[in-house]
Amino acid sequence: MIKVSDTARKKVVQLMDDDGFDATTDYVRVGVKSGGCSGLSYDLKFDKNQEAEDKLFEDNGIKIIVDKKSILYLVGTTLEYSGGLNGKGFVFNNPNANRTCGCGESFSL
Repeated sequence: MIKVSDTARKKVVQLMDDDGFDATTDYVRVGVKSGGCSGLSYDLKFDKNQEAEDKLFEDNGIKIIVDKKSILYLVGTTLEYSGGLNGKGFVFNNPNANRTCGCGESFSL
């Protein structure tokens, strides 16, 4: 399961609207790919289509789809949003990550 904080939900809805997506019908696609200074990095984008092998989660009114390969890395993760002067944008609070880089965009298990 992937959770979405209230601040992340508000920002997702705003960004989806700005990009021509509808948060009530479209998806946030979250995945993991090789790269980053810690070995794996997060990938987040909007999508209108769910693939057959995608796992669907819904939390706080946001539909999240995750591909089969990424699901094991993301179970229990909470999507947060940190704004303001020192804000980092979207942040993944992932209990599976043993090590994260300083920017929080990559991790290792």
